[in-house]
Amino acid sequence: MDTLTSVVRNAIVGYARKGLNSQSHLTRNDDNSVFSVVTVTEQNVSFVSLLVRIFGDLVIVEQDRNDKPLVDALVQAGIPRDTIILAYRGEVVPAAA
Repeated sequence: MDTLTSVVRNAIVGYARKGLNSQSHLTRNDDNSVFSVVTVTEQNVSFVSLLVRIFGDLVIVEQDRNDKPLVDALVQAGIPRDTIILAYRGEVVPAAA
């Protein structure tokens, strides 16, 4: 994995954990350009709590349903904020992505 991918993966892995009434699981595609955290509750309700794509040098956060936003963890890990797009907040995603 390249550096950006490694930093993103390391930041996301902290979101895949056992919760009070749920369990969250990290998933990724084969080329490590899409990561998600899928949460399953004790009531067998499931949802994507985090969905992130890497496109070139951009990190596109499509979904983030966490108390601590991933963007904070990514910036703390050294990824410049201007290379992170919060699509779920309406920030513009390049058409090529």
